[in-house]
Amino acid sequence: METATILTERQGPVAWVRLNIPQRLNPLALPLQEELHQVLTLLREDRSVGALVITGVGKAFCVGADLGSMRPPSGQSLGQQAADTMKALSNRLIEDLQSMPFPVVSAVNGPAAGAGVGLALAADMVVASRSAYFYLTFMPRLGIVPDLGSTWFMNRALGRSRALALSLLGERLPAEQAQAWGLIWRCVEDEALEVEAQALALRLASLPAHAALEIRRTLDHAETASLSEQLDYEAERQRELIDRPEFTEGVRAFLEKREPQFPKR
Repeated sequence: METATILTERQGPVAWVRLNIPQRLNPLALPLQEELHQVLTLLREDRSVGALVITGVGKAFCVGADLGSMRPPSGQSLGQQAADTMKALSNRLIEDLQSMPFPVVSAVNGPAAGAGVGLALAADMVVASRSAYFYLTFMPRLGIVPDLGSTWFMNRALGRSRALALSLLGERLPAEQAQAWGLIWRCVEDEALEVEAQALALRLASLPAHAALEIRRTLDHAETASLSEQLDYEAERQRELIDRPEFTEGVRAFLEKREPQFPKR
């Protein structure tokens, strides 16, 4: 499916989704958000998809909110309209990516600014070009808090002190530093970004079909669990997962000294 603002393509089991308003550096215009949600919904139901890569067309990944199109509606404040849109649509995009039944990779090809940071970090793994950077413009430029999950992702990946400083100061975090700090998986040369993202997505697509959901849920549980609670959680998940065919195939492949061939979705 291709729309006015979203391009899609398939490279084997990997689906590529490209934000396509390059002349404006891919802002989260309302049509783009609506069309992205539609595309993600279709991909979720496509059982031939093994992994997803999301990226931007042109020089930027996503520069966040479409500030130029924001107008106060009749009978409603601009803030109320923005909050309603976030709850009905924008936040759903983050939840869409976090609940996909297959792994998701962000290929950050340029600036990820404002809400674009949350969109990038909602993927399971982030690969960024060396010229890319992450830029939380909200408070120092607009007097508002970071959104679309930026605070949730950055606080957990970087710790409070770095997340707080980046949010208050609005300094650009270069991709190379983002890798060193553990915010993203890898920083690569600009010209190698798509090759690296595709290779990573292919590796992820070969995993057991339930891999992404199970690992996300297990790590999320660990955020608030005590060690004893997490040990119990892991044991309960093994109770179910060891009885699945994927485990049987994995043991057989180990004994036969070959790579496992897991069933598709």
